[in-house]
Amino acid sequence: MDKFVIKGGNPLIGKVTISGSKNSALPILAATLLTPEECIIHRVPDLSDIRYMLEILKFLGAQVHYEKGTVRVKNKIINWIAPYDLVRKMRASICILGPLIARCGKARVSLPGGCVIGDRPIDLHISGLQKLGANIDIIKGDVVAQGGQLRGTTINLRGLYGSTVLGTDNVMMAACRSEGTTIIEGAACEPEVEDLAKFLVSMGAKISGIGSQRLIIEGIKELHGSEYTIITDRIEAGTFAVGAAMTKGDLFLEQAPVNHMTSVLEKLRDCGVTIQVEEKGLRVSRSGPLKAFEIETSSYPGFPTDMQAQFCAMATIACGKSKVVENIFPNRFMHISELKRLGANIELLKNEVHIYGIERLSGAPVMASDLRASAALVLAGLVADNTTEVHRVYHIDRGYEKIDEKLLAVGAMIKRVYSKT
Repeated sequence: MDKFVIKGGNPLIGKVTISGSKNSALPILAATLLTPEECIIHRVPDLSDIRYMLEILKFLGAQVHYEKGTVRVKNKIINWIAPYDLVRKMRASICILGPLIARCGKARVSLPGGCVIGDRPIDLHISGLQKLGANIDIIKGDVVAQGGQLRGTTINLRGLYGSTVLGTDNVMMAACRSEGTTIIEGAACEPEVEDLAKFLVSMGAKISGIGSQRLIIEGIKELHGSEYTIITDRIEAGTFAVGAAMTKGDLFLEQAPVNHMTSVLEKLRDCGVTIQVEEKGLRVSRSGPLKAFEIETSSYPGFPTDMQAQFCAMATIACGKSKVVENIFPNRFMHISELKRLGANIELLKNEVHIYGIERLSGAPVMASDLRASAALVLAGLVADNTTEVHRVYHIDRGYEKIDEKLLAVGAMIKRVYSKT
């Protein structure tokens, strides 16, 4: 397994171009299953999760060409079964379920399983698709669906920890080719859900209420091909913003989606970070002390759970006591034990942590446990004394396009050491 070797101490200075959104690209690629016509998707980031999704589409019968951030895909579906060996690599692969049911009238998709950040069940996906008329059973670890004639209805997708993002995606995609009108109450409002809805509209879908918790979808028989450019990744932008703040740097984040980052930018300002919105992006810098803070994760437009680990890393060197409460995935604190290996002073109390800032972290070998935890460990390594080794960086390759190269270009001392196997 590859690892990053990081020598801390350098400020991040310069320009970083933010890539297209992984969390938009994955469901949008799945949505191409809804039409036999060619779709052209621009600004698709080069990530392992993207390559997994393209492999799934190929297995289902798609013709796929991916070059320089553009995917051309034409879905001539010959398989409606997605086996475990493909689906297990990426939880977001479950979002092929709705399009397959709508297009083929049937689907067999392996359950994607749990995740180290906590259990993320798909019960709301299944109940929503069942209300549209799909007959669904769980057989030997697979979701087995017979669609028949899908019919519009009213569906509520609010869950215990808020609205389901991928569940909203799945039901919305299936509803686009259902008979009649579907109303989704408690729909997720994340920018990535809005982006998927806009892509579906570009394919001919009739959706109103986009960006709100109430989506109204008028089903139609056929969708056509489309050419579409996905939004910029707000989590990648937020991660680099935290990097600039932690290292006392000065970074221009080109194409940063400022309108999607309000809660993160407000909290950075509270911490003493300078935020300047410019025509083509966002400038983030810090000259004074880094102040402690309190955050609670919540559904959009609240503070995103995908930025929680990075802010935990920042809190380790902030002046005072910070408090971080995780309300979306209560077990999403695997990075805490690794930050402690770097000398961080942290108390874990159920779904919250108290972090007492110290002057300097100390480099050590650490192990990445998931995508955002790996980003947090890289950020911590950038400000730690001596050398930090971050192992299992395949996690970070799932969601950050060439992060080591981008960091190196703005002054970080970081090197990827490739596995010998």
